[in-house]
Amino acid sequence: MTSTSAGYTGDGDWLVGNPTSGQLASALWIGSVGLLILGLQPVLLGALYTEGHVSGDELALVATAEMIAIAIGSAIVAMLLSAHKMRWKSAALLLLLALANVWTAYAAGANTLMAARALAGLAEGGLVAIATELIARSRRAERIGGYFVTMQTLAQCALALLLALYVIPAAGSAGGFIVLAIVCVASLVVAYIVPADYADLPKDENLANVVTVPSITALLSIFCYFMFFGAVWAFLEPLGAQFGIDGRTVGLIVSASLAVQVLGAMTATAFEAHIDYRLAITAIGAVALVSSLVLASGPGLTTFWVAALVMGFILLFIVPYQIRLAITADDTRTTVLLVPAAQLFGLAIGPIAASLLIDGKDFRPVPEFAAASAVASVALLGLFILISRRRRAVA
Repeated sequence: MTSTSAGYTGDGDWLVGNPTSGQLASALWIGSVGLLILGLQPVLLGALYTEGHVSGDELALVATAEMIAIAIGSAIVAMLLSAHKMRWKSAALLLLLALANVWTAYAAGANTLMAARALAGLAEGGLVAIATELIARSRRAERIGGYFVTMQTLAQCALALLLALYVIPAAGSAGGFIVLAIVCVASLVVAYIVPADYADLPKDENLANVVTVPSITALLSIFCYFMFFGAVWAFLEPLGAQFGIDGRTVGLIVSASLAVQVLGAMTATAFEAHIDYRLAITAIGAVALVSSLVLASGPGLTTFWVAALVMGFILLFIVPYQIRLAITADDTRTTVLLVPAAQLFGLAIGPIAASLLIDGKDFRPVPEFAAASAVASVALLGLFILISRRRRAVA
């Protein structure tokens, strides 16, 4: 969000401002509401497909439209709006998302569903920006980012369990989206705990800080990593079927992965200060490469389980280190605001790009594409390091 005034000096862990722990938690919850759909898409969109509201191809389009809209919404709100009147903005975005979820519940036809979820995505992206704006103002942005991904994933797990076991069997996909709308309305109480205004960062935030070689390289590295995960996760069920693993088992793997993602986020939060971001991103990239190649090799059930759960663990483990990468690329912290957009674009584009390589019923090219994406992410990190060293030498 554009800030031009000098702001005021922060206290302790904050560059500017000094939000209370309650205010920080409320902002992180608002952002978590914006990302609930990431953990619920398999449940909710799967219900839409089962009920005959969309075909398989239409389902992919609806999911992709929402992902891209979240990325666009987070970038627009972060870069173009001021960091003031945050309570009112949080409340307005929550109400807009609630309406979009109600619209989805009663939408008829794929085009209407796509429009409803695109609108929801824009509101969700705005809510994410509420959280990332405050994270960017912390001296320990990586640690706060770890708290953020832990909170959102715990919320996704709890809500996914509620919807899958009780709501959808009783009220179908419409009931699931109504529950999401209720969560949005209930969160209005939390919105009024968010700091009314975020103190302006010491340096101006503007697009020029992002349009630099280090910043673009850092964002591309993040984008490629999430392309790796997005590609594999979107095609995990048909990939398992190709190797003789039934859909129910793959569904269990996906559910277990959400729990492992929480563990990954919590582990990263605990250890982020003790591991250099360059080492962490490189090591995780290597694990992603090996896991992808294992899935491409035609693994048995046990190996498939292990590879999928390892991917779940590293998905969120890397996030605090990606935040540090973005801060290193741009000390004004403007680039940090675009980290969610880079991640979400990667998650959206990965399945589309991988699908172009699928030959008939052979889904092996999908994990092979994921492996290439992981390599590209680490290669871009290497390029970033070289550019940074050269700039320091020149300076």
